[in-house]
Amino acid sequence: MANSLDKTVDPVYQVVFEHREKKNGVTRLGVANGYGWDIDPRHLVFTLSRYKFVAKMLSGSQRVVEIGCADAFCSRIVKQEVENLTVTDKEPLLIIDARECVCNEWPIEIDVHDILQAPLPKIFDAAYSLDVLEHIPVEDEDRFIGNVKSSLSPTGVFICGMPSLESQDYASEGSRKGHVNCKTGQDLKRLMEGHYNNVFLFSMNDEVVHTGFEKMAHYLICLCVGPKE
Repeated sequence: MANSLDKTVDPVYQVVFEHREKKNGVTRLGVANGYGWDIDPRHLVFTLSRYKFVAKMLSGSQRVVEIGCADAFCSRIVKQEVENLTVTDKEPLLIIDARECVCNEWPIEIDVHDILQAPLPKIFDAAYSLDVLEHIPVEDEDRFIGNVKSSLSPTGVFICGMPSLESQDYASEGSRKGHVNCKTGQDLKRLMEGHYNNVFLFSMNDEVVHTGFEKMAHYLICLCVGPKE
């Protein structure tokens, strides 16, 4: 017997198509993550895992900001766990794309801001920045971290993630050109300890975050608590 065009064979999937009709389409990938999906699909899994880690670490926070959100496609994972989320990037074209993808079900404030130029105009309980510090020249890194710190409350939390120095032997040529400031785990931890009272270093391989030997990690995440004056 032929199936009706408005009914699925398996009723489990009916809600999927009803949702599509209700929204007049489905959510698309952002421009940056769409590019990644086209050239290296599994990398999106790694990226999503980093955002999930941030979401769980900041769960219950009231005011959170992302520094360097790109197209903000993954930011919704953090919004699922926090009360209010602001995402920022210095690239206006990325922010335009991010605003086109935002939806009422997951409200996010989206702003253009260059953190190297100034702290944010608001104070936040927590901030996070993934895949940004490696693009900041060494001579500017303290200004970058200092402006983030100045945007936080006295008990604020900062999560910073970046590729490890050791991983660059396996990075693509395009990535290496933009990665001007990769670090070892201990160097990243020491840098953050100059700005925060407590710094916890995590390693990451593929989509797994762990506390293993950081010299074998492809990615590093520092959880920083208590900004120093």
